[in-house]
Amino acid sequence: MVIPAFREEERIADTVRRVPAFVDHVVVVDDASDDETSAAARAAGDERLVLVRHAENRGVGAAILTGYHEAQALSADVAAVMAGDGQMDPLDLPTVVGPVARGEADYVKGDRLRHPSVFRDMPLHRLLGTSALAWMTRRAAGLSSLSDSQCGYTAIGRAAMECLLREGMWARYGYPNDLIGTLARRGYRIHEVPVKPVYRGEASGLRPWHIFTIGYVVGRVAVRRAADRAERSATR
Repeated sequence: MVIPAFREEERIADTVRRVPAFVDHVVVVDDASDDETSAAARAAGDERLVLVRHAENRGVGAAILTGYHEAQALSADVAAVMAGDGQMDPLDLPTVVGPVARGEADYVKGDRLRHPSVFRDMPLHRLLGTSALAWMTRRAAGLSSLSDSQCGYTAIGRAAMECLLREGMWARYGYPNDLIGTLARRGYRIHEVPVKPVYRGEASGLRPWHIFTIGYVVGRVAVRRAADRAERSATR
């Protein structure tokens, strides 16, 4: 389990404690928080904890990539990602990791929009924004289906994880779109499973200008896909 965390001193201990018992290692990556996030993670008292702290803030995508490095070092066959703010239901974890563990998928994303409670639990502006970004990402990456590109509740197999460690990943907002584009270009199987949307009144870190960043990342996904197609055509 990889848990990226930034300024999560109030919630990280509870998040760690709620990781299901079948998980072998809980890798918390503190992205240079200026509060007691690391101390709170240790205070959870979980023997499975592996705590890594960035010396400077690098972004959630970079934190996840650091977590993947640790998972690889621990010889993990499957690495799941949950946010440090408790906005992901641990009861959904078997559903998320199942397709990867069974060899049916290389990368699984949680899909909040397919959960029965989405219209009750997910704020309307987030629902509309998520749908729009998923449509853009789906088109850019050449996928036949993708409902919730921005959900960070995921699971990844060893081969796909090694691909991302080799090719890198967008460090900050926009990392899910970049990640999806890379795995799609390399032919990895991307699946989605319904997960419960959890909102407890936390303020979103997403700002209006981040939409331009995500738009740039999605555009880059499309350009890279087009370049790959042109290269394949030229070598035929």
